[in-house]
Amino acid sequence: MPAESTAAASNQPAPIILIRGFGGLDVGDERKVAYQGFNDGTVYPQKRGENYIYEGLILRFLKSQWGYQDGTNVVGYYSEETAYSPDDIPPELSALDKRFFSGDRVVLDPAMALHLVRTVKDPRRTLWVFRYYDLNDRNFDAYGNALVRLIDFIRELAALNNRPKPHVNIIAHSMGGLLARHAVQVAYPRLGRQARDAINKIVTLGTPHQGVSFQIIRNWLRIDPEQELEMFNPARQKDPGDPMSFLNFHRHFPIDRLLTVVGTNYRSYALGSASALNRLFSVTEEFGTNYNRSDGLVKQAHAQIPGAPRTFVHKCHGGFDSLVTSRESFEIAARFFFGNMRARLWLLDAHVKRGHDLFGKSEFFFGVSIKPRRVDFDLFHQSAEAENCYGPFATDDLSEDNPAFDWAAPDRMIWEGMLDTASILADSSITTKDLVLRLDFYVGERDLFGIGFSDNVVFRKQYYIRALLTDPLQLFSYADETFASRHRADDTGGELAKGPKGWEFQVIGTGFEATLGIELDVLNPASATSAVAPTPIPSPVRFGPPDVPSSTPRS
Repeated sequence: MPAESTAAASNQPAPIILIRGFGGLDVGDERKVAYQGFNDGTVYPQKRGENYIYEGLILRFLKSQWGYQDGTNVVGYYSEETAYSPDDIPPELSALDKRFFSGDRVVLDPAMALHLVRTVKDPRRTLWVFRYYDLNDRNFDAYGNALVRLIDFIRELAALNNRPKPHVNIIAHSMGGLLARHAVQVAYPRLGRQARDAINKIVTLGTPHQGVSFQIIRNWLRIDPEQELEMFNPARQKDPGDPMSFLNFHRHFPIDRLLTVVGTNYRSYALGSASALNRLFSVTEEFGTNYNRSDGLVKQAHAQIPGAPRTFVHKCHGGFDSLVTSRESFEIAARFFFGNMRARLWLLDAHVKRGHDLFGKSEFFFGVSIKPRRVDFDLFHQSAEAENCYGPFATDDLSEDNPAFDWAAPDRMIWEGMLDTASILADSSITTKDLVLRLDFYVGERDLFGIGFSDNVVFRKQYYIRALLTDPLQLFSYADETFASRHRADDTGGELAKGPKGWEFQVIGTGFEATLGIELDVLNPASATSAVAPTPIPSPVRFGPPDVPSSTPRS
């Protein structure tokens, strides 16, 4: 049976665990990296101000108003079993299980644990790096058990000062996401426990949930341990009889509490051979070498789990300016964890009015990029360059299914994501409380056979959706930025009417017209033991608790 989503889902502050991916033979270099690369950021030379330098996940968390405390040193990871004597355990930690300090390769450091308990006012706002490399073990069972033990440590430490025990959030890159899934699908069940009772939400960055398409090239992957290599095998991941198959994830954890962040920029991945192999080893319905829908290592289709929310970031798998080092990943993850409004975008009907190459085989692609006002990044990115638009479609109404690259959900859902309006409402300098999303639409045509013209732009236009944060919400659409000086829409915009799938608006141009629906659901600021669920907007308007974390006005 699918795991119910009624236990523990919360948008409140919670400890965050960071898990980095790995694919080499020697762990020596990884042990020398203090934060496993999560302290690496990105410089955006075309930007200025706050958007110029992104500091990396660790520093961004620690610098922000959230006041996170680094708990990485509180836990030690050892290649052999380690034990502290009873004399080393201070009285203030006497309530903790003594087995946390001995008899395992993952143990609490008494001095650092005491420091955390004494100095951290809100243990829910702690940040941890899961240093599984230090175990010097290439075994997923060991990794999964160690992650469960780390989560137990964190919850018990927090309980000393903060009841009830908090549920943790996880951000995992590449193979790190498979480790998190092993804990959820294997380690917790073996213990007779459920992961949802300890884990709140999970974000994966470029994780090969459905395997690596060129897994057969074992020498290139440089992974020797057979068991670890098998985790990347698409055949194993697609076998419902295997406990680690992605097809079984929903049986152990609420699927709506997993966000898969999918990278799309294979061109910037440092290992050029990976991009070539991704093009050579295409997945179903990709038409061979015509496409390279990957982040350089992992296919876009394989970085997802059907039914789980997903978003696209135009970054490569790892290295400089990647899924790990980009601001986009931080902002999207923060909203998924702590956002107070769920947004959904649907394509209700569509009509392509131009194109159809007479000499080749025309196929159409539809995409949209979504950017909130006040921050210079995309929450969701689709483009011809990223090769991640919906399609190919042969029909003018974009109605047929595509096995390799289906919609975000049935009924042609384009995007599902989280927004955060708490800081907007709390900012006294903002007199009109609203949020604005820029939707950048693209429709392209491509000749699959290369006989006629290729990469024709059928339609490209930007629209702005503005929501007044009133009770009830009021939504308007604009074709330009005149919303900035108007409280209400006038001749350049119109108030939207609500239909079966949210507020409806039209996109109209020379070569394309469509009707779309957008849903905005305000989420109840739930406690750690109650569900996050859409609720009516309370009066007076309040979209989140005063302590919802935020570093800048966000939407």
